[in-house]
Amino acid sequence: MGEAGIEIVYGDGGIGLMRHLADGALSVGGKVTGVIPRFMVEQGWNNPRSTCTIVTESMHERKATITGMVDAMVALPGGVGTMEELFECLTWKQLGLHGKPVVIVNTDGYFGPILAALDKMVSERFMQPIHRNEMFAVVREPEEVLPAILDAKAWGEHMRSQARTV
Repeated sequence: MGEAGIEIVYGDGGIGLMRHLADGALSVGGKVTGVIPRFMVEQGWNNPRSTCTIVTESMHERKATITGMVDAMVALPGGVGTMEELFECLTWKQLGLHGKPVVIVNTDGYFGPILAALDKMVSERFMQPIHRNEMFAVVREPEEVLPAILDAKAWGEHMRSQARTV
């Protein structure tokens, strides 16, 4: 992403995959903006190398700020926070609150159980097939993210009529 001139906007994590993502972009001259709640900064959980850091007062404000700043959302393997953010992002998209591309990076099948749960939601009629099949893309390798973003189907407020489950 950094080599492609794409700014990374993320939760400003100073460890794990998020730190590696940011450091990779920075190492090739990319711009990285971190958005992090004040309590996390006070704990020293932020990435001091981020090009720009935006400090919020809450997790909710952090997610809303990030969503408002980005052109696309990408989920990498992660913990419960990643899952919570992914599902909120998908919920907002299903409701037509944003139409931005969403890409799930399913490295080594990490998101397999989550994708199976979404399939179960469709089969049990708690989720419409259009939401499972067209609302997000799943890729295996990081190199597939940008093409998936560029190939994303248009999605906007007009999709609100599809938000209701069957």
